[in-house]
Amino acid sequence: MNKIFIIIPIFNEYKIINKILFDLNSKGYKNVIVVDDGSTDKTESTIEKADIIYVRHAINRGKGAAIKTGLEAAKILKATSVITMDGDGQHDVVDIPKLLRELEKGYDVVLGYRNFESKQMPLLKIVSNKIANIFVWMLYGIYVKDSQCGFRAYSSNAIDKIETHADFYEFDSEIIKEIKHKKLRYSQVKVSTKYTKYSTQKKYKQHPINGLKMIYRMIKSL
Repeated sequence: MNKIFIIIPIFNEYKIINKILFDLNSKGYKNVIVVDDGSTDKTESTIEKADIIYVRHAINRGKGAAIKTGLEAAKILKATSVITMDGDGQHDVVDIPKLLRELEKGYDVVLGYRNFESKQMPLLKIVSNKIANIFVWMLYGIYVKDSQCGFRAYSSNAIDKIETHADFYEFDSEIIKEIKHKKLRYSQVKVSTKYTKYSTQKKYKQHPINGLKMIYRMIKSL
């Protein structure tokens, strides 16, 4: 547990972040790196920094950039395992042991995937994720169950080898490319998702235009 680090990228999440930190702490996860991606709300003044590693970007650079900052911090701190999870409260900390068990089997990357048959999942999110999965397969040659889920686990070997350039939401897809190019062993694990009024109101994450921009940036990067 001393070398397991949890990375949480956040942007304007003052309403939920302390609840996530409390849940992690209650399950014994002490090494938490919170990367504040230039929040413009009350996040910086509200977040309880006493028991976490708090890193802040001066400007909003994107989810991918925030995770990369967290991964660099984890490497400096000699992490043996890294978990990444979103900062809007959708991921459940009780699923972390499932991801870690896969790392213990020798996998380098463990990809969480959501239950797309759940009646709680918005239809727009189901359709956009299926389209993204197809594009990832066409571009990178690997078909995964959920190319956009941010709930993942990485071994120290993976964080040493992975080299990403994406700063926005296509970061999650670029990891799939790195898995293939660096010949990393990967596994997939079903994770639960909590769709609350708060998380579903974050429309910028689901907007079709953002999805098209993401696909454009993925193609351009090739």
